[in-house]
Amino acid sequence: MSSLSQARLVRSIVLHLFLTPLALIWLFPLWMMVVFSTMPDNGIFSPGIELLPHDSFLDNFNNLQRGTNFVGAIGISVSVAVTYTFLSVLLTSMAGWALARYQFFGKGMVVAIILGTITLPYAVVLIPQFIMVARDFQLANTWVALIVPPLFNSLGVLFMRQAFSMMPHELFDAARVEGVKEWRIFLFVALPLARPMLAALAIILFLASWNNYLWPLLINSQPGAMTAPVALGTLIGLTKVSWGGIMAGAVMLTVPMLVVFVLLQRHFIAGIAAGAVK
Repeated sequence: MSSLSQARLVRSIVLHLFLTPLALIWLFPLWMMVVFSTMPDNGIFSPGIELLPHDSFLDNFNNLQRGTNFVGAIGISVSVAVTYTFLSVLLTSMAGWALARYQFFGKGMVVAIILGTITLPYAVVLIPQFIMVARDFQLANTWVALIVPPLFNSLGVLFMRQAFSMMPHELFDAARVEGVKEWRIFLFVALPLARPMLAALAIILFLASWNNYLWPLLINSQPGAMTAPVALGTLIGLTKVSWGGIMAGAVMLTVPMLVVFVLLQRHFIAGIAAGAVK
């Protein structure tokens, strides 16, 4: 074995020895969440530390389902997140394409405004947005109120603008010379080339919609229109808290997202790297 290979092996071993404890520290709360979801309420606050799962997960889930119709809430969350992700990726891609490929008056100002919106805290726009949607448009307790207001994503627009700016101008000029219309160039040339970036953006937007709690809590007050995080929050009462049901619901919300991220992490990392380096 050459000295270079030995140095790489030693560096890899040292890196793994350093990162493995950090990974275990990060995973420990998730594991304890799984353990707590299998314990009864009185067992969660027992003085001893339990590291192995118990057998009360089904009881906790039944309590959760009786109190919140959690399966229906998950269905609403999935439908809203999928619809929101598709529409938001499409709109942010169109905006990013326009900012990257077209020259128009005020383009720099538009980019500056989009950058400025990133610095605004969400609490600043939350109340005006609620008044406009609930009072002026009368859209409270509807899927439109859940999906449409957050559609424009400033970070997504800038991300896709950077992705399209990296692509060679000659490719699109050649398509225009051949008489291909602009919308076909966007759909059948630009978007296929941007698939890694689109995949990364879709994962980010889906997780943002899946974990969104404050806006659905404000705009949807009826039990039949609640998303899963909001339904889970209803288990926290003034005199009683169903901790076992909360942990069971948290597991059902968290584990699928971890699985999706692990399966798609290659596309996510590739898209982030491709969109960040020019």
